[in-house]
Amino acid sequence: MSGGQPGNVGPYALLALALIAVSSAGAVLQQMEGIPPLLKASWRMYGTSLVLVPGFLYQLNAIDRASISMNDCYLILLSALFLALHFGSWIWSLDHTSLVHSLLFVTSHPLVVVAIMPIIGSQVSKKHVLGASVGFLGAAIALLEVDGNSEVTLIGDAAAFFGAVTVVGYLMIGRHLRSERNTPVFVYAFPVTLIAGLFLTLGSITLEGTELYSSVPEASAIGWVDLLWLPWVAYLSLGPGLCGHTVINTVLRWISPLVVSVALLFEPVIGGAIGWIITGDAYLGTWTIIGGPLMVFGAILVTLEEGKGDSESDTHS
Repeated sequence: MSGGQPGNVGPYALLALALIAVSSAGAVLQQMEGIPPLLKASWRMYGTSLVLVPGFLYQLNAIDRASISMNDCYLILLSALFLALHFGSWIWSLDHTSLVHSLLFVTSHPLVVVAIMPIIGSQVSKKHVLGASVGFLGAAIALLEVDGNSEVTLIGDAAAFFGAVTVVGYLMIGRHLRSERNTPVFVYAFPVTLIAGLFLTLGSITLEGTELYSSVPEASAIGWVDLLWLPWVAYLSLGPGLCGHTVINTVLRWISPLVVSVALLFEPVIGGAIGWIITGDAYLGTWTIIGGPLMVFGAILVTLEEGKGDSESDTHS
């Protein structure tokens, strides 16, 4: 724990509830049938944006707006694009592969980080290489599940993995703006989320034939306000959004970021269980049972090594 009373289980209970909330998103999104994936992703962004508005207005009035440079605005725009690509590809994958496979591949971003570390000039340790090797070996084994008789498809898994690749860009920009530029969390999160929604709407109009307004909510950019779908979007915004990600950011006051990061890597396990509870069916083939844990273990090794590096840099700063 990084603060608070030793042995206080309160923050850990909050983390557990937040992890369950975040992990439920995939199963809930998969149950929203009849909605094109990019449109569905845009609805998620708009609902979350509304939740972020109060915090955004409060923090915007409390800061010196001149401190936000034009370069910061460009980075926010780029971060929004990465976020749109992440959610768009991940939600698309939910329609084209199993829930467990989608969650396994979209949460494999620690492995992606290791792959790009030499490109961005970061030092790669032996434990980084070991973790990435174990993780990618697990991915290769899990992909053996792909055949004509299962829910798992190569294109679906690839889309989920693309979601992992693009979320790295979103996370790196967010880390820079939050730590280097001291941008308040809501001043960053609100415009990024709203603009990501606009990108996804544009993509849905272009690729899915969505209209700005249609009497059929499943074909309308604003169809999420329809009474049929509003409760779903409200849950995604208040559950995985507010009670999930916001609470996770809150418990960082008491719990080490490393512990939180490792906990989040169990999303495929919890998300798969939630999917089974909701639908009574969760596809788990032999190769997934073998490869999935290796992917999670490899990601944990990388995350632990990253946490060690952060601790050492803090010690020497």
